[in-house]
Amino acid sequence: MPSIRDAVVVGAGPNGLTAAVELARRGFSVELFEAMDTVGGGARTEELTLPGFRHDPCSAVHPTGAGSPAFNRMPLEKYGLEWLHPELCMANPFPDGSSAVLSRSVSETAVSLGSRDAGTYRRMVEPFLGKWDELAEDFLGMGSYFNGRLPEHPLLLARFGLLALQPVSWLNVRFRDEKARALMAGMGGHVIAPLSTPAMSGAALCFALAAHANGWPIPRGGSQAISDALAAYLRAKGGEIHTGTEVKRLDELPPARAYIFDTSPKALARIAGLGNAYDNFRYGAGVFKIDYALDGPVPWTSEAARRAGTVHVGPTAGAIGTALRDAVSGRAPERPFLITAQPSLVDPSRAPEGKHVFWAYGHLPNGWEGDATDAVERQLERFAPGFRDRVLARATAGPPQLAARNANYVGGDFAAGAADGLQLLLRPKLTRLPYSTAHPAVFLCSSSTPPGPGVHGMSGHHAARAVWRQLRQQI
Repeated sequence: MPSIRDAVVVGAGPNGLTAAVELARRGFSVELFEAMDTVGGGARTEELTLPGFRHDPCSAVHPTGAGSPAFNRMPLEKYGLEWLHPELCMANPFPDGSSAVLSRSVSETAVSLGSRDAGTYRRMVEPFLGKWDELAEDFLGMGSYFNGRLPEHPLLLARFGLLALQPVSWLNVRFRDEKARALMAGMGGHVIAPLSTPAMSGAALCFALAAHANGWPIPRGGSQAISDALAAYLRAKGGEIHTGTEVKRLDELPPARAYIFDTSPKALARIAGLGNAYDNFRYGAGVFKIDYALDGPVPWTSEAARRAGTVHVGPTAGAIGTALRDAVSGRAPERPFLITAQPSLVDPSRAPEGKHVFWAYGHLPNGWEGDATDAVERQLERFAPGFRDRVLARATAGPPQLAARNANYVGGDFAAGAADGLQLLLRPKLTRLPYSTAHPAVFLCSSSTPPGPGVHGMSGHHAARAVWRQLRQQI
């Protein structure tokens, strides 16, 4: 290794690992430093409750990961990454035992929405079917526009943009019944913003199209498998990884031609001495997350929910919208909108024989310090009576605990920054190149940059592209 590295990366989340891999595979010398004892960031797997129960403390299901242009250019399957697919991608159950479902099949999805909305749903997604790769290159690849690349499929992107730029509340006007509206509201709700937020439909449509193209899969062994595969590939390309090393100042790092931070913008400013460069960056609502060890599967009254890898608990668009609005406004929702996952339905290695792991979170105000366990479980019991009787152990984490586990989740904000207004598209601030900073050798690659949250590595990919363009100019 030369005395001066080409690049040093701080933070071994999916974006930091992706940035490091992208540079290493192009022949640059790379070292990566991670404060925790293992790599992973938001893609980890740990025994949080009882021995033999392997939980994902943050991400669990990966619609955009399986279809990520960055990941799909890497031989990650060679390093142990295997995607597992549940029978249904997602179900949104209702009190009567019925569900709206999101399936890899457009027809199955449409039929679940009822006769009055089935055709509307088909017409909405039909222009994009079979075109996920092209759309993902331009939609998830939006960060490359700052690096000078134009959209490769401008007409397809423009057609998608006409829908994507709408609030979910506008998109839902075209539907006549509650199931279709709830389906779209739940997918948009992953953004953690009010349903009236412009461009929120982009997330909902992206999740729907990802399901029809690649499913909503779960990595065998847990989300840690994604991080471990990236780390193994990085090492195979000559990169070095140092864990258990917290970086507090830039001068603690080895000399390098570029420094890339998979951190929050304000942490980057503190470490790199950039003063108030990101003081106007806003963090969004937090979440309250519970990981469960269960004595059996969740007793959903909905048959579809018992087959789905992900279950949204609202149940209606109105209820989902109220919960999101409350959380963003600083109020703890009485009935939180829950996003839940059932990894052990398709991966029995995650729990002892006959047992299950279950993952659930609801949205709460940023930094909220209370205990939402009862509110979460009362909501679950509405759609899965007897759920509490199956709980062997639970591990709870509110906003303060989530922030302590992962410094990027300021106030418990999974999205690494509020995803509303201009900040949904212009992250972390309005600038020519969002990955660069006032320091010519310092770059940002976290989910606080385009295209934003999700385990897809695209922010790291785009930041690496900005870095290697600069490094090539120095040769």
